[in-house]
Amino acid sequence: MKKEKVKKTDAEIMRDLILKEYEKGKIIVATIEGLAEMSLNDFIKQETEGLLYDLNRDEATILTFIEDPKWVNDFAVCKTIRALKNHIYYLEKERQKNV
Repeated sequence: MKKEKVKKTDAEIMRDLILKEYEKGKIIVATIEGLAEMSLNDFIKQETEGLLYDLNRDEATILTFIEDPKWVNDFAVCKTIRALKNHIYYLEKERQKNV
């Protein structure tokens, strides 16, 4: 019996690429211009609005997908990221005071 090479799907190729880059400390996000790769550390240092926008998880974007039940968790992610970034901001301010 002849063995045939199984071709990976586009989704599998994308998954492998995203996971490989994450292992290198990078993330890939989908933008209107296509996929963009960046350092995870640099990405999370940006302001909250830019971070949520780049992830398509700002409130305005999420609410355009209200017919998809996934919007509920996307909205929760948005609010969680906002709260965490706010918490980081205040912790950094406190640390600066104590230096």
